[in-house]
Amino acid sequence: MPVGLYISVPFCRSKCSYCNFASDVFSRAVFERYVDRVCFDIEHARQTAEQMGGQYSRVVDSVYLGGGTPTVLDITQLERLFVTISQNFQLQPGAEITVECAPGTLTPPMLETLQRCGVNRVSLGVQSFVDQEAASVGRLHSRARVLDDIAHLRDAGISNVNIDLIAGLPHQTAESWEWSLTELLATGAPHASVYMLEVDEDSRLGRELIAGGTRYHAHFVPDEDLTADLYSMACGRLNAAGVRQYEISNFAREGYESRHNLKYWTRQPYLGFGVDAHSMLEAAAGQGVRFSTPDSLEEYMAGRPPRHTAVSARAALEETFFLGLRLTRGVDMQEVAERFGRDAAEAFCGAIAENVRSGLLEHEGERIRLTPRGRLLSNEVFESFLSVVEPQP
Repeated sequence: MPVGLYISVPFCRSKCSYCNFASDVFSRAVFERYVDRVCFDIEHARQTAEQMGGQYSRVVDSVYLGGGTPTVLDITQLERLFVTISQNFQLQPGAEITVECAPGTLTPPMLETLQRCGVNRVSLGVQSFVDQEAASVGRLHSRARVLDDIAHLRDAGISNVNIDLIAGLPHQTAESWEWSLTELLATGAPHASVYMLEVDEDSRLGRELIAGGTRYHAHFVPDEDLTADLYSMACGRLNAAGVRQYEISNFAREGYESRHNLKYWTRQPYLGFGVDAHSMLEAAAGQGVRFSTPDSLEEYMAGRPPRHTAVSARAALEETFFLGLRLTRGVDMQEVAERFGRDAAEAFCGAIAENVRSGLLEHEGERIRLTPRGRLLSNEVFESFLSVVEPQP
């Protein structure tokens, strides 16, 4: 089976206050050594896969450069990553090749490089089309810059563009959110990702919110109810405009769903390279294997080996539910029974029935899926599937 490749580039021009990813601002002197290490890992992917107990495949149908901001790399460094991929893997014709970009980093030389490297999809971290909201969390772009970048991408032949938005940013109101949604649709972008602001201790804004402080505009963050309303508003507007929701946070016009991300949600194999990169491969025995690199740049550069986790029958079954239920189409219980056995599938009947009674799940024939309310409370649904008695391997 073809694999997807994920390349982590943990470097940014600035660290957004809401960000809880393993990315940060580093000296450009680190970039070359980091690319050296990632290329070394790509060249030794077969050995790593075999050491982890996974089934290796050279055939690739999706490549995703994320981070961070891959387009802060020098052109020669970005090209070297793509050359190393092409030398060590066999890209299928028409493979989806995505690069995440921060608005303002798409210079003419960078656009030429993306074209030359075969990039056919770009994900723009816009977060808001309202300049005050974007600036309040450390974004360095304006609405005008975003619109210019989209126009330049189309001129370069890259029309498959995703736009990220975040519901719940400081200063956001129902009116300003409506404006961002209107602007998003006006761009004609065929894909959108809409996230609700995460409040946790892994970001500066999250820590300030938990502490009840005012730094990072924390006192201007909408409350949870308004944030949920903004998300629901986005679902309604985008679906009505033909940008259909196919996953909790993702919307696309027909045929523009992210093929790479679908691999994660449908448990297809993928390999990750770089800081805090995760991999999942089929295994000769068992349900598969997962492994991940350190989430610290220092530890990754020092050569700390990946963390290995064998996927048990129970884990595979649980993943089938809490990954599959992220998708709007949900989970086919007949397919679950065929793969894991009818007893294993029936063990979840109680959890399913309880979530149906609570209005979080709904049935359609053999298929179960989240309701609109269930998407807002998806973590509660997923947790209910983790308490089911372990099935036999």
